Amino acid sequence: MTTTAQYAVVTPVRDEAESLPRLAESLAAQTSSPETWVVVENGSTDETAEIAHKLASRHRWIRVVDAAAGPEGERARPIVLAFQAGIAALSPRPQFIAKVDADVTLPPEYFEGLLEKLDTDRILGVVSGTCFEQHDGAWLERFGTGSSVWGAARVYRWTCLEQLLPLENRTAWDWIDVAEANVRGWRTAVARDQPFYHHRREGDRARTRWAQWSSQGYAAHYLGYRPSYLLVRALYRSLRDPAALALVSSYAGAALLRQERCRKTALVEHVREQQLLRNLTRRATEALGRDAATR
Repeated sequence: MTTTAQYAVVTPVRDEAESLPRLAESLAAQTSSPETWVVVENGSTDETAEIAHKLASRHRWIRVVDAAAGPEGERARPIVLAFQAGIAALSPRPQFIAKVDADVTLPPEYFEGLLEKLDTDRILGVVSGTCFEQHDGAWLERFGTGSSVWGAARVYRWTCLEQLLPLENRTAWDWIDVAEANVRGWRTAVARDQPFYHHRREGDRARTRWAQWSSQGYAAHYLGYRPSYLLVRALYRSLRDPAALALVSSYAGAALLRQERCRKTALVEHVREQQLLRNLTRRATEALGRDAATR
């Protein structure tokens, strides 16, 4: 089956001079080509902007958008704001919008496969392929849980994304939007038969691994995670990365300081429902990659 669905790709970039040409090759080789690729320059200090403009001069389907400077003289804006700047540059809006990070490689059939799934499942609102990252020189599949969708190479149905905008301007915005889509009646999924290759491990741009996990702990507090679930998750992740214990300390710190919590009651209830004790066995099965081919 060959899909004729139209889609656009948005890629926020900051200091991606090495990665951007590789991604351009991946997109140019897609069996289902994007209508537009918007590269959002977000305060690079290397040759990223120059490379992006050269690509745009060679290919009519590539556009470059310069994201506005951040507050207080910061060069870069949060990635979620850069992504939304790319979305705003799309006129008219295509049926599907992909958010793709610069540091990934996509097999030629990647988007054709995802678009076919969206075409056959009208309540599928957000979908990604399955993520592979290098560990000790080998490409290993990473596994998510529940209705999570990988943020590095995902596709939104526009009618779903439109309901989610503006996206939350905080860490874990790409967890929150998926949960919000579920609350609104959309299905979200990872397609295990559509791999993509992530060349930079999640969180590698953080100052330290502890800082990366801490940011997730603060996000968990904001979303109202069950403490029991958070503790189990932190202990499980710490088997491979001891810094994951920062999940617990940052969550507890946010609670003690009475930091802001999400006010969307239905969203919080949905998240907590996924974390009930009766669902822990299923979450563990998913984390080990033993669930169905497509969640």
